[in-house]
Amino acid sequence: MSFTPGRSRWSDVGLATAARGVSSCGDFLAASALTLALQSAGAGGLAVSGLLIAATLPLVVLAPLTGRLADRVSSRTLLIGAGLAQAAICLLLAYTRHPTLVIGLVALLAAGLAVTQPVLSALVPAMVRPADLPRASALNQTAGTLGALAGPALAGVLVGGFGTRLPLLLDAASYLVLVAAGLLIRTRRGGARKTAPTTYAGEPTRPEAATATGWRLRRDPLLFAMVASLAGVFGAVGAINVIEVFFIRETLGSTTTVYGLVTGAWMLGSVLGAWVFAPLARRITDDGRLLGAGLFLLGGCCVAVLVSAAVPSAWVLMPIWLLGGVTNGGDNVLNNVLLARRVPEAARGRAYAVFGSSGQGASMAGLAMGGILLELAEPRPLVALCGLAGTLTVAAFAVPVARAARAERAAAARRDAEAPGVGAGLATPAAAR
Repeated sequence: MSFTPGRSRWSDVGLATAARGVSSCGDFLAASALTLALQSAGAGGLAVSGLLIAATLPLVVLAPLTGRLADRVSSRTLLIGAGLAQAAICLLLAYTRHPTLVIGLVALLAAGLAVTQPVLSALVPAMVRPADLPRASALNQTAGTLGALAGPALAGVLVGGFGTRLPLLLDAASYLVLVAAGLLIRTRRGGARKTAPTTYAGEPTRPEAATATGWRLRRDPLLFAMVASLAGVFGAVGAINVIEVFFIRETLGSTTTVYGLVTGAWMLGSVLGAWVFAPLARRITDDGRLLGAGLFLLGGCCVAVLVSAAVPSAWVLMPIWLLGGVTNGGDNVLNNVLLARRVPEAARGRAYAVFGSSGQGASMAGLAMGGILLELAEPRPLVALCGLAGTLTVAAFAVPVARAARAERAAAARRDAEAPGVGAGLATPAAAR
């Protein structure tokens, strides 16, 4: 795998982290503000799910294109161009009231996110040495999670006091941070720049699933099992993203401010989980074990949702979702490290786009189902149904994940037998970008 040679560029990691955090805050600020506005105006579950689908569909549909853009076009160009476009779109959104136009602008906003997500995700491994990747991933995830934590809480306060326009204007300003990051980050990906990759003595060697130009997810059974299990669970539990606003606001009788605090509890747990499990990601050199640990943590998320169906108040829900967030954050770090280890550097933009779009596509199916289910049943039993469906899905994927891990260990043993000198503390060449 290809990481930055020499020392890690922590200044670049800091800039990418700041850009991720501020833009993430703006994303969740706008989404929460629009969701609260719909719910407060008396809109039903179908309207809320329609808005959320508009914010998700471009990330799924455009993933094949944006992943290739992230690998072939300069990261500086993409961050600056997408940031300026998103700021302009959000400015228009702040002054738009017609529901059809709002949904259309939200979809355009998500198209910009479909570009910046794989660009930033693929940049981080290029900024650091392999040993520093878990820490860098935790920093990057912490920034995104803190932004997601602040966004709903700010939306709850600002919508209650000022309506939806101010949150959307703040969101427009947040995208300018992406422009600044594009100008200041020294690490580059894409474009015409080509650099020979570097591996390090003592680093576990892993096969390139394919050359950078021919990389395909299906050629790596371990990564395919990871993406399939995540997509399956997201599809099973994804309806909770529509149901939660009605569960917290109506079933539990909470204010918009409490809604923001409760949803923020999960985000805060994700921050804690990222740092708790980052050392584990660094110590586990067996990719199969890393995948198994991630699936176990994913099961913890689903159990937290299942247990939350029984709470009598939003305040009791907070610690449960905090623990669910811890397992969610740990799973995210483990997955990011596994993906960076196994994908050729020049194909990581596509890999992160495929990884993200698979989960988001499955979540979109859950969003649509959530809107339909809310027309048929009360929120509390639906929360229980989401948690149970997710837990059973994790259990169903345990066998194929274990099978993929065993196959990977067998393949590694064959490689070691065929090349006894590899892995004995010697640096080995990797395929050029």
